[in-house]
Amino acid sequence: MIGSFGIPMLKGLEGFNRNWLRNDIPAGLSIAAVGLPSAIAYPAIAGLPPETGIYASIVAPIAYAIFGPSRLLVVGPDAATMTVLAAAMATIIAVEPAAAGVDRIAIASALALGVGVFCLAARFLRLGVVANFLSRPILVGFFAGVSLSILVGQINRFTGVKIESDGLFAPILEILRKSASIHWPSLIFGLSMFVLLWVVRAARLKVPGPVLVVVVSVILSAVFDFQARGIAVVGDIPHGLPRFSLPALYEMPLDKIVLGSAAVFLVSFGAGIVAARSFGTRAGQEVDANQELIGLGAANFAPGLFGSFPISVSDSRTAINMSAGGVSQAAGLVSAATLIAALVFLHSALRILPLPALAAILAMAAIGLIDVGELKKVWRISRMEFVFALITMWGAISFGVLNGVIVAIAATLVYLLRKTMYPRDSLLGRIEGREGFFDLARFPQARPQEGVAICLIQGNILFFNADYVRTRLLTIGTELAQGTRSLLLDASAISHIDSTGAAALDVVAETLSKQNVTFAIADLNEESRELLDRAGVITALGPGNIFSDKDEAMAALKPARDAIQDKAEETNGPVQGHERREL
Repeated sequence: MIGSFGIPMLKGLEGFNRNWLRNDIPAGLSIAAVGLPSAIAYPAIAGLPPETGIYASIVAPIAYAIFGPSRLLVVGPDAATMTVLAAAMATIIAVEPAAAGVDRIAIASALALGVGVFCLAARFLRLGVVANFLSRPILVGFFAGVSLSILVGQINRFTGVKIESDGLFAPILEILRKSASIHWPSLIFGLSMFVLLWVVRAARLKVPGPVLVVVVSVILSAVFDFQARGIAVVGDIPHGLPRFSLPALYEMPLDKIVLGSAAVFLVSFGAGIVAARSFGTRAGQEVDANQELIGLGAANFAPGLFGSFPISVSDSRTAINMSAGGVSQAAGLVSAATLIAALVFLHSALRILPLPALAAILAMAAIGLIDVGELKKVWRISRMEFVFALITMWGAISFGVLNGVIVAIAATLVYLLRKTMYPRDSLLGRIEGREGFFDLARFPQARPQEGVAICLIQGNILFFNADYVRTRLLTIGTELAQGTRSLLLDASAISHIDSTGAAALDVVAETLSKQNVTFAIADLNEESRELLDRAGVITALGPGNIFSDKDEAMAALKPARDAIQDKAEETNGPVQGHERREL
């Protein structure tokens, strides 16, 4: 179905059949059961009340069911997104007047609206490729850093001690100094729930660990009156439905809102698409990043309009949906309806949920963000990518999560530049009896062509690597075998040349010309050819030295090679060990 603005709608429910409910209803109930504990726990990362997580888990799936393209993906609160959100909110709150009352919910809602705007803007500009901007190794490193930040952030909930310092080691040192103030019943209970989560995971019980922890914690809290014994509990939760409200954007620093929204958008969308493609591969479905931008944009607008915070694709909820056999977005709608019922009818039970239990759930979720297996895989495949993953992890820990996003972007840029600053080059030759040209270094049986050196550049020639390419070509030109009077550049792997690259090739042609060596180019694409023509490089080379392919070039350069060989034979007699080769 296509909306009035040309936006696809209800794709996740397309072709709906009543029989699907046999799968979607159980799947939706399972999603709600797993999602409720995280919906209550995750807002604490950003200092938000627990009901905001429930609101996000209700309205975001509804919006995604209407505008999202996937049948199986489930959106909701995400630990990594919440950590970036917390950092963005801290930056905004820091510039608020001290006398002004800080409305954290309004700030979170404004950021959710900002993320939605970024999603839709990126969609209409077809910038879904931005999801590929943060590579998998860098995301793995970033999430490892985020996980450590989340773990440190749970110290106060485990111990009941207010921690005022930031960073990784400072809070640990602070709790050691304040060890006399630790509320031991809270710590013992929180660690017990953490152990219970580990047992459930290790034993692979069918009951999700967070659900079991919530049920056990509520029962024990009711029986032993934890609140009276000094163990902090969630407290009052509004039991009504989420209400429509617009945050007062005019009272907020818009520049900080925009920057914070951009950071949350980049991380949540980048990580969300990685998750979406992972689940799409398992389900045999293609994931269109540009279409997902519409669904995620709507799924962020909805929480922003109903007093909540930005969301992303939820790994755990999507995994539950797939394992429970969910068929369509009806599962997400069933989940939302179940959470509405929980908000209305389980209000009293949720109110006495102990905070150390939520800390245990968050700590386990944080540990789940550390993908040790993927880090080992990156180490095995590429040590350099592993180094960049560590740099990103260090940035998230040392400079804070928001600055860690900047470090991640910088690490990505450095990594990309390093890969493209030094394009690989190789000399090509022929293998007798075989068509085509072959890398002389890789194929020992390949032989260089007499009188002509063929150099393949595997990469673009742009401003940041033009000097390197020029130096390499001139070095090859000075090391040509005796009797070689032509250097042919194989441009088949060059997709783009800029003005700086054109100037570098002009210098190569001029320098080689002074050495009586002809510089020619083959397999040049039309765009690059037009640029070299406007830059005057083709005039400097001579139009006759630009060839459609290497075979044409070799045929044109053949007379020059024969003349060189004939002259050598007249002077020194027949050349030993070489025969003329017809192309």
